[in-house]
Amino acid sequence: MVVKVYGPVTAACPQRVLVCLLEKEVEFEVFPLNLQSGDQKQPEFLLRQPFGQVPAIEDGDFKLFESRAISRYYAEKYAKQGTNLLGNTLEEKAVVDQWLEVEAHNFNDLVYNIVLQLLVFPGMGAKSNMDLVRDCEKKLEKVLDVYEARLSKSKYLAGDSFTLADLSHLPSIRFLMNEGGFQHLVNDRKNVNSWWIDISSRPAWKKVMELIKATQPQPVTTHPIS
Repeated sequence: MVVKVYGPVTAACPQRVLVCLLEKEVEFEVFPLNLQSGDQKQPEFLLRQPFGQVPAIEDGDFKLFESRAISRYYAEKYAKQGTNLLGNTLEEKAVVDQWLEVEAHNFNDLVYNIVLQLLVFPGMGAKSNMDLVRDCEKKLEKVLDVYEARLSKSKYLAGDSFTLADLSHLPSIRFLMNEGGFQHLVNDRKNVNSWWIDISSRPAWKKVMELIKATQPQPVTTHPIS
């Protein structure tokens, strides 16, 4: 059964789902939406995701939305296939869930607000609140100091193995390292930087990067007639 993923590959939350599916070796098809045009607010899509957000998936007759819930579902459904993203013991799984909660509530919200101010609002013709951006940056520094301490004791956030706890961070840190211009938040922390280099080098994430690149407009080249 091919999983149908609704949402643009350029958006962070669909990326979280796609990298999970790739790690679990699950076949999928992407159905892109134009968020700027409001495709996610159309009645047809609201039947899949009543809040008008991406992504949403269809797996046969089963439908699900919210990227972290989708990732947990496939990590569990295909527990014996691909990368083990959940841990093995009850305690290991609890630590994975703990750091997933940290990512969702202590880390991602700050990055999300920065994205809104620097990318989304200007694209809508609204003015950025740079005071809010700076405040979020300061709070991120404190959060990543906690990460630095944690990663000084273990290779990954939930222990010695790559799990959903690490995977869930990939889209947001990609923004910080690329579009956001906040590379120092990662580069200035030895353990966080090593962790980022590690998780962003995984084949599944590289494949997501290839999917993103394939959706970008290609530069026009001219070939002189000789």
